[in-house]
Order: sequence, then structure tokens, then C-alpha cells
Amino acid sequence: MLTEQEKTELEEKVAHYRYRHAAKITVLNYLQEVRGWISDETLEDAADFLGISPAELDSVASFYNLIYRKPVGRKVIHLCNSAACWMMGEPQIRQTIEETLNIKTGETTADESYTLLPIVCLGNCDHAPSLMKGKELHGNLTPEKTKKLLKSEKE
Repeated sequence: MLTEQEKTELEEKVAHYRYRHAAKITVLNYLQEVRGWISDETLEDAADFLGISPAELDSVASFYNLIYRKPVGRKVIHLCNSAACWMMGEPQIRQTIEETLNIKTGETTADESYTLLPIVCLGNCDHAPSLMKGKELHGNLTPEKTKKLLKSEKE
């Protein structure tokens, strides 16, 4: 169930749209920011709020790769696996992250700090290989730079 504060915030956001249902991604992004991920219950509440079916909203949520339908860590690391990043060393960066955090791609650390997810493209090909940690984009990665990036967060 949406809280009163969530409803108030969402009403303000939806007011910017001509049609209520056009705010699907805006509503999902807000609820994910507040709740961490989009559970089935949250999806149903959001669909009800927008006046659409849960199936219609789920089709958007499951297509958009920055909407999480399963629990994730406090920080999500999206590692670009496009052709450019792959050719410039993505496999070594992935291995470095997996070894440093002791997780595999798709997993979350035991302390729920990080989740490592692949992403098709971050649009940062001229700085490949790249990753996005939370909302921060990082490029020109090497295994050493990647370890330093992960270490700085832990301190």
C-alpha cells in the first residue's frame, strides 16, 4: 500500500503529464528510489495509482533495465558488456569486481552493499570499458582503477 507521503509525492510528479498513465517510468523510478526495488505489491499499488493494469505496468518495468524487480544492494554496479567495452577489457573488469566483492554477476554481496549487473550499453564507448556505480559513470577502467574505485567506497 502506498503511504500518504508517497501518494502526495506521486501526485505532484504525475501532474506534469497530460495523461496519468504516461508517468509509468516516473512513478516506478520514484517508488524504487524510496523502497529500493519494485516488488509485486509495489507494482500493483503503482498500477492502481495510475489507473492501469498490473500487467501493463509490469511490461514497462520488465523492459526497462534500470527498474529492479528483485531486491538489490544499496549500490548497483552496472557493468557495460557492449562490444566496445568487451573488446577494451570488460572481461578483466568483471573478474576484478567479482573477485574483489566475492560475488558473481547478478549477485549481491553478503552485506547487501553491492549488486553486480550487466548492462548492454552505457553510451560511454569512447571511454570503454565502463561501469555505472549507483548514478556515477566511470570509464577507461583497468583492474587497478576498478579495485581503487571499490576500495574507496568501503572506507
